[in-house]
Amino acid sequence: MSHTQKDKKALLNRVRRLKGQLEALERALLDEQGCYAVLQQIAAVRGAVNGLMSQVIEGHIRDHMQPLIPGEDNEASEGLIKVLRSYLK
Repeated sequence: MSHTQKDKKALLNRVRRLKGQLEALERALLDEQGCYAVLQQIAAVRGAVNGLMSQVIEGHIRDHMQPLIPGEDNEASEGLIKVLRSYLK
């Protein structure tokens, strides 16, 4: 079973929050709110997308890449996950 299937509920929750943030951005534009409000909504959307991306990539590394290296410790994979988390924040 794929990690996206195992984590389906959590991933869908992230997508739904992202959808709400996009709707808030659309409302801000429709209501002709100022640049600050629009930029704040864009930053929220970007953060939500990065969080979703991070979760899917981490699952991919843990479920699909780590098993390919039997007998090895997972230090390299954990290091990669740590770097990706900090990059996608």
